[in-house]
Amino acid sequence: MADLSVIIVSWNVREFLAACLDSIAAHAGDLDIEVIVVDSYSSDGTVEMVRERYQWVKFLPQSTNIGFTRGNNLGLWAAQGRYLMLLNPDTEVVGDALPRMVRYLDDHPDVGVVGPRTLNSDGSTQSTRRRFPTFATALFESTWLQPIAPRAVLDRYYARDIADGDIADVDWVQGSALMMRRKAYAQIGGLDEQYVMFSEEMDWCKRVRNAGWRVVYLGDAAIIHHGGKSTEQVSAMAHIYFQSSKIHYFRKFHGPLAAVALRAFLVASYIEQWLIESAKGLLGHKRALRQERARLYWKVIRSLAFNGN
Repeated sequence: MADLSVIIVSWNVREFLAACLDSIAAHAGDLDIEVIVVDSYSSDGTVEMVRERYQWVKFLPQSTNIGFTRGNNLGLWAAQGRYLMLLNPDTEVVGDALPRMVRYLDDHPDVGVVGPRTLNSDGSTQSTRRRFPTFATALFESTWLQPIAPRAVLDRYYARDIADGDIADVDWVQGSALMMRRKAYAQIGGLDEQYVMFSEEMDWCKRVRNAGWRVVYLGDAAIIHHGGKSTEQVSAMAHIYFQSSKIHYFRKFHGPLAAVALRAFLVASYIEQWLIESAKGLLGHKRALRQERARLYWKVIRSLAFNGN
């Protein structure tokens, strides 16, 4: 059995994936690592590249775009390692991050999940440690109200009391780089596929915590995350998936009334933004930009208002 199985779901990020795989090979240390790449029907030469250059990878190319969550579950089902790691294709491992994360799990048998410090492309720290959201968090975080949110609401959610280099218990860590103990995975199962993308790792960590395991942020292990290279290709769908995933999470863990209230608020907020962008476009202010934004918001409104997910 390998020490670690690394699962990477890729879609049209060929060069980023190559850099990610090269970094794993360069920084595996003494670990026996199994790397599984699930390609979600890329059209940029990813399939040919992996087959030609990375024959040591367990490669699972798909005939359709199956989405991030489903892709990770396929990789998890195929994985044989003692520990299981979800890793985005637009990441690069830094130094001894992988051996350090494995050692921490070896040394702390009550920990179910660890997540490393995550760096932006410029070397600054990307916030990836979190506490579970309250309903107030859902109303403010990543909505037009975020700039006026009470400081305490977002400070708690983003775990701002924990320094970037700390090692600390948190509620969840982002799925761009998340390592789970196989025993915890066997206990709670895979990702909830009702999340196409976004919030699936929060849900996973919620179930891990509910099963009695700890989730730990490791500030002394680092990866670089270039960020959103797949999702930025489909901006309207990213909005839809982000907000519908938030609604699904609150329905699942806070009940139907919370989900209904959150959906109504989000639809109203997008309608407001659609009206503002439409009016600015009609007045001739950056018309092309305003029209594109209005079309995007209208797609989100239609999805959230008429899709029951």
